Formats: sequence, structure tokens, C-alpha cells
Amino acid sequence: MQFADIIGRKKQITQLKEMVGHNRLPHSLLLLGKEGSGALKIAIAFAQYILCEKNGGSGSSMPSFFGEAAEPDEKVSVRDDSCGHCSSCVKVDKLIHPDLHFSYPVLKRDARHDRVISTDYIQEWRQFVFENPYGNVTDWLNFLRNSPTAKIESPQNKQGNISAQECEDILHKLSLKPFEGEYKILILWMPEFLGKDGNRLLKLIEEPPAGTVFIFVAEDENLILPTILSRTLLLKIPLPENEEVASYLAKEFPDESNINSVVSIAEGNIREALRLIQVKEENWERTIRDWLNLIVKNSVELQSKWIDEINQLGREKQKQLLLYFIHLIQLSVKAGILPPEDVPAMEESEKEFAHTLGKMCGIEILEEMAKELSDAIYFIERNANSKMLFHALTIRLRYLIKEKCLILVQ
Repeated sequence: MQFADIIGRKKQITQLKEMVGHNRLPHSLLLLGKEGSGALKIAIAFAQYILCEKNGGSGSSMPSFFGEAAEPDEKVSVRDDSCGHCSSCVKVDKLIHPDLHFSYPVLKRDARHDRVISTDYIQEWRQFVFENPYGNVTDWLNFLRNSPTAKIESPQNKQGNISAQECEDILHKLSLKPFEGEYKILILWMPEFLGKDGNRLLKLIEEPPAGTVFIFVAEDENLILPTILSRTLLLKIPLPENEEVASYLAKEFPDESNINSVVSIAEGNIREALRLIQVKEENWERTIRDWLNLIVKNSVELQSKWIDEINQLGREKQKQLLLYFIHLIQLSVKAGILPPEDVPAMEESEKEFAHTLGKMCGIEILEEMAKELSDAIYFIERNANSKMLFHALTIRLRYLIKEKCLILVQ
């Protein structure tokens, strides 16, 4: 995986390359990016850049990354990317380089085995990263739960964790000398799942063996142990610009006609953009119109039938439905407060829907509706009972709009 495979983020990639080029590579680096930012892809591309034989990662004649820092005025040769062809690059690209280690939340297989470490699921991890490099931790744990090779008993009752045994395994792996070159790298994905046992790593993080690089990849710095957070160099990874995401999707899906709409909904979240492309056949607008009509009419029996149908969709599609609803609310708010030239482009049916929704509810009510929908997404991601959730959400929406009873469908 190379920097050339990354969507946008040129500034952050330049910073990473200059760390190497100026011999200022930190021992512990935290890449902090929201869901869908592709921070994990950036971490792997950076690891490949470090280990690349052309960059000095496997004992070439180039100076050590951990040598004396270059003087401010000293010209330093900074390669634009890893070569992608040397033995190290090929192995990193396949996630099989012996000096590149991964740590990530995992599930216990069964009650009889207390010991669980990341390498128990390395084959599943490689498959997941290849198939879903922008996936979040929910995607990964669901992938494990549904994987026939993982063989997890009662998977729905288990929660992800980075265990004390995993910390001990990290200490052991990083105490060994590199196999092929001068450097060994650990990419620890989602350190938010490190409990107090993560403090076992503090001495190693603060005083690692020569040539050791920690790369933490996180979404929420507030959930990381403060003792670990204070020992890392923070580099924030922003979501890519909408134009960059649109360009990427146009190359990947040349026959897709709704890219602008998808990009507008995803707002830089590449994971969501890809999900929306995958479920494009779903007519979420029609579904939301039906839902609101039932809410306005207060048809309890038909509401229950609608909720039963939504309950059969599965969590990902339920999230997509709510995300699209939030998107329509945002369009409605923008259409109500912005000059016409500043209103985002939208499909004709979306324009009509946003206009009618704006007439139906004031901005304050729309904002409250969006908050309720966002909260519902949060609970869906945490395995809430979706049937009960949509019943409660329907009641709440009814309460918010009962004074503005307009039928959305002619």
C-alpha cells in the first residue's frame, strides 16, 4: 500500500515523509482520524514507506531514521513514495512482512480459552483489510462474528477487547530484533479498546528498543488512556474533501450516476460513501416519505408493520436509512437559510422533499429531529434492539412534528 493509494491528505502525507527525510521519525506516533478517514490505510502506507528498501528500511546505505536530525538549512532527499516493487514493499502490501506487526480488538473464541491475542485472527484481519480498508471497528467485529474460520462460540454475546495477554504479546514481539532490516513497526488499531492493562506498554513506548516504531490509529482521543496519549506524537488525519472523494468514486464506479448525492451524504466519510454506493438500489426517500406519512396520520397499526419491515433490514441498512434522513434534513435547513446559489445541488425529488419538509417543520424542530436520528445511529452501532428503537424514535418524531401535520406525498 502506497501513499499514491490514499485519497487526498497531501499535507499530512508530506509531514510523514519529512519525518523520515529529516531523521525526525518519532518512536510513538498517533494518527487520529474520524471513521471513514482511511487513517489505517495511511498507517500501512507509512509503514511500507519506512520499510521500503529504496528508502533505507532494510539496511541500505541511506542514513538511519533514528540518527542525528538534519540541520534546518540542510538539504535532505525525501522520496515521494515507497517503491512498491522491492521485497519489503511486496510483503507489506500483502500484510506478511515479518517486521510489521498489528494489534487490534478481538473476541474470545469461547469460555474455555481465556487467552486471546490479535495474531489468533491474523488471517481474518488480512482479509478484512483487503476487502474493507475503510471499515470501522463495528465492521471488523461483525466480520469476526460471521467468519467461519474464526470459530467464535456465541459471537453476538461477546465484545471486542485488547487484552492483557495482547499487551504481553506486544512486549515479547517488540523485544526481538528485526528479522530483515533495521526497523520493526507495530500498528495498534483502535487503542480506545486498551483498558488499564495498556499501562504495561508505557515503558516500551517511552523507551523502545532501537529501530522500534509504534503507530497508533484512533478515532477518539478522549477514549485513549491519558498515560499512552501523553507519550505519542499526535498527527490529526482530516476527512478528505468532497471533491477528492467524488474523484475517487468516479474512477472506482464509472457507471454510477448518483456520485454527487452520495458524496453530499457521506461528507468526506469514505466508508459511508462506499456503503451508499453498495446499497444504491434502496429507495430510502420513498421509505422515509412512507414513515413520515404514517407518523403524521398516527396510524399505529401501519407504523408497527413499517417498523417490522425495517427490523428485517439489518443494522447497516438501518443506519443508511437514518443517515439519508439526516441528509434530507440538512438539505432542508440549507435550502431555508442559504441564498439559492449556495444551496447544494440535489435531485429534483430531493429538492421537492426538502422544500416540503421545511414547510412542515421549522429549523429548530429539524435540528432536534436530526439529533434524535443521530442518537439512534449511535445505539444501533451498539447493538440496541432495533425494533424497540424505531418504535421509540417514531413516538419521538410524532411528538416533534404533531403541530405541523402536512402529508408529504400528494
